[in-house]
Amino acid sequence: FNLYHEVWSNPVLVKIGETPSPSRQISELYATDKVALLMGNMNYLHHRPLRAPMADVHEMTNLLRQLDFKVVSLLDLNWQEMHSAVTEFLLLLDKGVYGLLYFAGHGYENYGNSFMVPIDAPASYTSDNCLWVQDVLQRMQERETGLNVFLLDMCRKRNLNDGVPPQPGQLKVTANIVFGYATCVDAEAFEVNKDDLSNGIFISFLKRRVMEDEKVTVMLDRVAEDMGRCDITRGRQALELRSNLSERRALTDRIQSSGCPETASARNLQWAIAHVLPDSRNLQFDCGVTVQLGFAAEFSNVMIIYTRILEKPKDIESCSAHLTDFTEGLDLDLKMSNQETLLDAGSLLPLEILQPTELPGLYTRLKGLQRLRKELTFTVCLQYQYTNLDEEVQERQTVVVGKPLVSKLNLYEPRLPRSLSASVSFDFHSFSQSSSFPEGFGSSFPDTENSSIGSASTTWSYYSLQPGEYKGSISIPVEDDSRAVFDSDLPQPLTSSKSLPHGQVEDHTYRFSNMQNYHSY
Repeated sequence: FNLYHEVWSNPVLVKIGETPSPSRQISELYATDKVALLMGNMNYLHHRPLRAPMADVHEMTNLLRQLDFKVVSLLDLNWQEMHSAVTEFLLLLDKGVYGLLYFAGHGYENYGNSFMVPIDAPASYTSDNCLWVQDVLQRMQERETGLNVFLLDMCRKRNLNDGVPPQPGQLKVTANIVFGYATCVDAEAFEVNKDDLSNGIFISFLKRRVMEDEKVTVMLDRVAEDMGRCDITRGRQALELRSNLSERRALTDRIQSSGCPETASARNLQWAIAHVLPDSRNLQFDCGVTVQLGFAAEFSNVMIIYTRILEKPKDIESCSAHLTDFTEGLDLDLKMSNQETLLDAGSLLPLEILQPTELPGLYTRLKGLQRLRKELTFTVCLQYQYTNLDEEVQERQTVVVGKPLVSKLNLYEPRLPRSLSASVSFDFHSFSQSSSFPEGFGSSFPDTENSSIGSASTTWSYYSLQPGEYKGSISIPVEDDSRAVFDSDLPQPLTSSKSLPHGQVEDHTYRFSNMQNYHSY
C-alpha cells in the first residue's frame, strides 16, 4: 500500500494441526548444506565413446538445483582431473552436509569394489588407472557428512585385467550411506538413442522420481519398480540399491545452518569461485558498429560465448562478428563454432536463455575449461560492407576474459596426498566473517540496455532474463518424458553404454583448499 491505494494478493486458506501429507510426516531432519559432484565421461581415447552422459548430467544438474544442491557438473575428465575434482568436492563437505556423487561413463566392479573409468584410461586398464568409489566414501565419512549418496550410472562387469583389488581403509559405522547402481552386479548399463539426443536408462526413470519428498531409499525403490515394468530393459538392466540409511533422510530435506555463519559463507565462496563467468561487454569498432559479447555456463567446465550486433551505421549494409584465435588447450570444434543456433553449436541450453531479444547472433561452445592453463583470450573479427562498395572490410579486436568457471581450480595439477592435505586444508571455522565474494561474479547476458542476466550464484540454478523474473529450472526441450520412449511397440536403439572392452577477479591460483587467497577481495 501507499498513500493512494492498496492492493491485496490472492487469499490463502491455512489449516493448522493437520498432517501435510499422508505419505510422510513432518521430519525434524535437515541438512546443514547440500553439495553434489556430477561427472559424465563420453569421449574416451581408447574405448568406445558414449552419447548419454552429457544429457544425463545436464538433467541431474537442473533437478538437483531445484532441491537447493550446490552442483559442480563436469564432462570428459582424465585421471588427474577426476582425482582433483573429487578432492575439491570433499572440501565442500562438512558436518551434517548432504553429499551426492553421480557418475555416468565406463566403469567396472571387482569383488564389491566399484571403479569409475576416466577418458584417458588405457585399453587394458586396472584400478591404478581408475577412480575407486569406496575410497571416495571413506574420505566423505571423514567429513562427518549427514548423508552420503552415490548414483553410479555405469557397467558393473568384472575387469579381468585387474588382479587383487586395493583394500580400503576402515570405514566408520555410520548409518547414512546409499548406493544406487544403474544395473546389477556383473551386468551392463544401457542408453537409449532417440534422434540426436541420448539418455541413459537409469536417468530416464530417475528424473521422474528424484524430486519426490520421500526417504531417498524409498524414492530409489520406486525407480527400480518403474524400470522393472519397462519391456525394453526387462532381463537386461535392473537398478540395485544398497543402503544402511537408518533415518528418513530425503534429498528434499530443508537446509538449516549449523549455527556458524562463517562456515556457510566459506562453503558458498568455495563453490562460487569455480562458477565465475566473465562480465558481458560491448565492443566499439572504428566503423561505428557495436558488438555485444555474452557468456553462459552449460556445465562447470563448458561455456557458451554469444555475439550479436547491437548497432551499426546506416551506411553499412551488412555486418557480422565471429570469434577466432582462441587460447591453446581448449576443446573447440571449429566446425561447430560461430553457429546461428545453440543446437548447431552442440549445446543443450534453450535458446531464450541466451537471446532475450530477437536480434540474431552467433554461438560458440568452449569445452574442457578445466585444462585451461592461461587466461582465456580470443579475437572478435568484424566483417562489414558499405552500401556503395562491393569490397568487404574487416576489423579485429582481442578480448581477454581471465580464467572462467572451473578453470580457476587448475584441476590438471596433482593434489597433495590425503595425509598431507588434511593437515593444511582450510578450517571452515577460522574463515573470517569479513570475507566477501570477488567483485564481478559474472553477469551473464545483458539486454540492449546492459542490464545483467544472472550471476555466478544464480547461473546454475536458473537462467533469468531479468533478476527475479523466472526461478524454474531448465529442462532439455527435446526430451520426451512419455512412456512411448520405452514402449515395446516403438522400439528404440538400445546400446550398451558403459561396457568394458575472467571477469574482475584477479588471476590467482584459486582452490577450495587455498582459501586464504579469497578473503582479500
